[in-house]
Amino acid sequence: MASKGKAFVVLALIAIVVFALVYFGISLTSNLGKTDTQISSEDAAKQLDKLYKNISVSTAEPVKGQIDLDPADVGDSLPDISKFPVSVENTTDQFVEIFSSTEKSGTDMDGWLNEVATAFNQAKIKVNGKTASVKIRNIASGTGADYIRSGKYVPDAFTPSNELWGEMVAANGVQTKLVSKRLVGNVAGIVSTQAKYDELIAEYGSLNVKTLTDAIANNQVAMGYTDPFASSTGLNFLVTSLATFDSQELLGEKAVQGFEKFQANVPFLASTTLQMREAAKTGMLDAFVLEYQTYVNAADFQSGYVFTPFGVRHDSPLYALGKLSKDKQDIIQKFADFVAQDKYQKTAEEKGFNGLDDYKSEMDAVNGKTLASAQKLWKEKKDGSKPIAAVFVADISGSMGGEPLNRLKESLLKGQKFLGRNNSIGFVSYSSDVAINLPIGKYDTNQQSMFVGAINSLQASGGTATFDGIVVAMKMLQDELAANPDVKPLIFVLSDGETNEGHSLKDIKGLIETYKVPIYTIGYNANIKALQSISSINEAASINADTEDVVYKIGNLLNVQM
Repeated sequence: MASKGKAFVVLALIAIVVFALVYFGISLTSNLGKTDTQISSEDAAKQLDKLYKNISVSTAEPVKGQIDLDPADVGDSLPDISKFPVSVENTTDQFVEIFSSTEKSGTDMDGWLNEVATAFNQAKIKVNGKTASVKIRNIASGTGADYIRSGKYVPDAFTPSNELWGEMVAANGVQTKLVSKRLVGNVAGIVSTQAKYDELIAEYGSLNVKTLTDAIANNQVAMGYTDPFASSTGLNFLVTSLATFDSQELLGEKAVQGFEKFQANVPFLASTTLQMREAAKTGMLDAFVLEYQTYVNAADFQSGYVFTPFGVRHDSPLYALGKLSKDKQDIIQKFADFVAQDKYQKTAEEKGFNGLDDYKSEMDAVNGKTLASAQKLWKEKKDGSKPIAAVFVADISGSMGGEPLNRLKESLLKGQKFLGRNNSIGFVSYSSDVAINLPIGKYDTNQQSMFVGAINSLQASGGTATFDGIVVAMKMLQDELAANPDVKPLIFVLSDGETNEGHSLKDIKGLIETYKVPIYTIGYNANIKALQSISSINEAASINADTEDVVYKIGNLLNVQM
């Protein structure tokens, strides 16, 4: 009997061990090939529903507002020019003001032109018997071109990063004279990881924009580039990529079809070079665009990356603008000659300029009207066949009362003109509770009217449950995706960044990571770090929108993303 009892115990133990092995084997193999995020996504819908049920959500009665059907006017949204700092002041009454791109009129390694301009002013050079000087204003090429083309502010001279902006300014009817084709040498390029570079060389024999667009179209490369409305490198990349599909007719059917196929596989569009660099640091991109001078000065890219130049050169041409007096024309010419001196060009080399001088432009100059049409094409085709579904989430807590809420309304009312008609838009507002002011719907004239009405009806009071507002927006988007799986979801949060009620970021961070919905944040007198922590989860931009330029910044953001 004892031996039978022992045998029974042994059999029972064997059965338990076998059961455990089978159970854990099934459990283990069922998760093979899955990341932590993929596994957690199976429970994401349940978690989202649970969070949503804990929030007090109401649906507001739609209110129609008066809409303006005129197209967006960039000039209307531009802030006062004083928003953009003067990096070198004129020292005499006889002077010229020059708009300069930021890579040469900034600080430290980006401050080369400031040093030369300061030396020019100290040299007390005379024009027509009077001492002359220059005034340098630090402003991005695309933004500078917006001021000039709109007529809101036209300086005496303009030195953008490349000649494409000069062509666009001239095409707008501004009197433009090329004084110097090159103040300092630079090029745009594709920065790729060494591993991806080696892979593409092995398959295509070389790396250039043509082979890169082919590889992207074949879904072999995760590539990012910058806004061609604002970024010199982004505009250069746009026209260069179009030329790879049809060099004779950049806007022809062949080029458009090729661009659509390529663009459908581009995972990331950055509003600024800074945002592109931050995204690149995550290691999620195989390749991205950058200027050479920025590349050689960036410690993050000194090993494990390869730089391949493309497109027109970025040699900082200098243009005289408008009907200038002979004295002003002479000052501009003398400044161009002064800059060309060997000692200042050597200083430029120390700051990363004048590298890759052997590189010749792979395309001819593109006229301004073609460039403007290329930008318009990009706006229409950048999302491929995927329309966007976006929910705007507005903070109407008591802390937003007064000027912050007024600026939020103004920026949305003007920014909504940049929303594409093929996209779908929803609107949510929150304080202690959350209100769905406008369910997601196609952005036709009727939806636009209700969007405007919802904005105008906002009033501030109560606490701040920011993450409850985001949860409601995510629920709306998941419902929209269930009905229309091809849409690309986005969230825009407009807030002062302070959260004192409802759920926390910790409660919803996993959901944001799982659903991979980019959350763009715009701060009004805000706790910017709090907003950046939200946007950084899925590599979206966070804008610190102060009084002067909130409308312009949001217009640019919506133009790129919508």
